[in-house]
Amino acid sequence: MQAPVRETNAMAVVSLIAGILSWIVLPIIGSAAAIVCGHMARAQIRREPARYDGDGMAIAGLVLGWASVIVGLLTLLVVVLFFGGLAAVFAFAANQ
Repeated sequence: MQAPVRETNAMAVVSLIAGILSWIVLPIIGSAAAIVCGHMARAQIRREPARYDGDGMAIAGLVLGWASVIVGLLTLLVVVLFFGGLAAVFAFAANQ
């Protein structure tokens, strides 16, 4: 008797590829696609576990997508604080 072959979920593959691309060329679009496709893939895999495989790829895409979003937000925060601090220093120096 042969065991049924589970197919790899296409959304999981798309999530992983988009997560990788979010770090290389498409930071905003890639991370959004990785997050959305990763959640959709995990939902499909949970609904039909006997049919689909690829949960690890979906999780990797989710991690890469969310990490890209977090790094982008932290970078934005650092830039705003740096230039805001610079503006405050110049304003203080101009008043002296």
